[in-house]
Amino acid sequence: MNAMAKKETNSVEPVSAKERTYLAPDVNIFELEQGYVLEADMPGVNKDHLEVTLEKNSLTLIGERTDEAPPGTAVYQESKPVTYRRVFEVDPMIDTAQIRAQINQGVLTLELPKAEVVKPRKIAVE
Repeated sequence: MNAMAKKETNSVEPVSAKERTYLAPDVNIFELEQGYVLEADMPGVNKDHLEVTLEKNSLTLIGERTDEAPPGTAVYQESKPVTYRRVFEVDPMIDTAQIRAQINQGVLTLELPKAEVVKPRKIAVE
């Protein structure tokens, strides 16, 4: 490695106040007969600090873990404030009007139902 490359990899540039660093939450996605279930791990995030938006075919998840501490003096603290962000492209076969979301103990669960046109159906034979 030459000296210039080493200098570039070790340099740290100041970050402006407008720039934010996001952490991508780990997710699990399951397909069911009626749709999909997406689970996103966002430890420390509650409903008040969570935003789920759908714009065109982009589903955006943003959750913020703040440094709000219970009353008292912290003796030891490893968790730090963090903002989670992840964007997914939603298939047109998802019924976006029926998407439901809930968060429980830092796990965001989204139910993404399939549109009626793609659900399996039985055809009666006459």
